[in-house]
Amino acid sequence: MTFAWFLKQCVAALLLPPGNGLFLLLLAVLFRRRRWAPGVAVLGTALLFLPALPPVAQALMGTLERQAGAVVTSAEGAQAIVVLGGGLDADAPEYGGDTAGERTLGRLRYGAQLARRLALPVLVTGGRPSYATRPEADVMAEILETEFAVAVRWRETAALDTEGNAVFSAAILRDAGVKRILLVTDAFHMPRARQLFAAAGLEVVPAPTWFRAAGTQRPGLLDWLPRASALRYSYYALHEWLGRLWLRLKVEGSPAR
Repeated sequence: MTFAWFLKQCVAALLLPPGNGLFLLLLAVLFRRRRWAPGVAVLGTALLFLPALPPVAQALMGTLERQAGAVVTSAEGAQAIVVLGGGLDADAPEYGGDTAGERTLGRLRYGAQLARRLALPVLVTGGRPSYATRPEADVMAEILETEFAVAVRWRETAALDTEGNAVFSAAILRDAGVKRILLVTDAFHMPRARQLFAAAGLEVVPAPTWFRAAGTQRPGLLDWLPRASALRYSYYALHEWLGRLWLRLKVEGSPAR
């Protein structure tokens, strides 16, 4: 874990729900005698309440999923499948150690389906988080091989974020002569992941999975009640938009070549 990575996590916690709303409410309490405190309290409450509404969460996810690309029907010239890690469940007692989290398992399942259908080699990518005992890619490879009967040709075990996934995976694949890939990740994560892998020098065919906003019906009365699951999806979507903003600032701030 680097200091830059730690700092990025702290900034994200302050800018994204629920941290942003809680921070403003704390400010309102600490400076409650100031004239602006009630307004800050109202804003903080709104930043906690609105993202917890299912229609808001679905709308936020939809802004990203509509850019994810269509469901894959053919290899479209891809030479390999890249499956991105999406988090681990550390020290799971029923598995005797670290195992794939919900999002990682969904990506692995879809990656396995594509590998069998399209007969393409697979790369898994993900380093070791501070809370885990081994790299995410090793956990992913073990699950693909033992539970889905899909061989893993390459493991990228150093990346701690999507940019690292792209840079380190591209280096491995270039050495293997691979230029065009099928990229497997969550639909809401695909726009940023695709951009980063393209910047790393790979041609990307998006293979999105785990659609959260597609096919949803008009919200009913009960859908306007706040839910923890909606807050989670709002966090994911806003995290992606924050990441895309940061990526754009990096590109605009880099010296011209």
